[in-house]
Amino acid sequence: MARIKGGLNAKKKHNRVLKLAKGYRGARSKQYRVAKQSVMRALTSAFAGRKERKRQMRSLWIARINAACRMNGLSYSRFMYGLKCADVTINRKLLSDMAINDAEGFTKLCDMAKSKLA
Repeated sequence: MARIKGGLNAKKKHNRVLKLAKGYRGARSKQYRVAKQSVMRALTSAFAGRKERKRQMRSLWIARINAACRMNGLSYSRFMYGLKCADVTINRKLLSDMAINDAEGFTKLCDMAKSKLA
């Protein structure tokens, strides 16, 4: 039986990596060995970036809630504790959206939190 050489599979593997490296500068997009290193690093950074984005969004929500709370005479931590005492379980994403789009509703929540704190 004849020997099968791996040229076609190697070519496919190289092309897959070079396609991912499209847009990179210089040898990073042309030479397989350099492109492979760049792509591996980029994929690692992309994974870490997806985790980082979740942290950044949470901190943005907290900043928005804090700003709206201070307009109603509360700090963020006192507001959240007041909501916890009032058995209100709304997540930070919804609270942030409420602070921006529904000011009256957010004010009612602030008043509820204040009453539970007093």
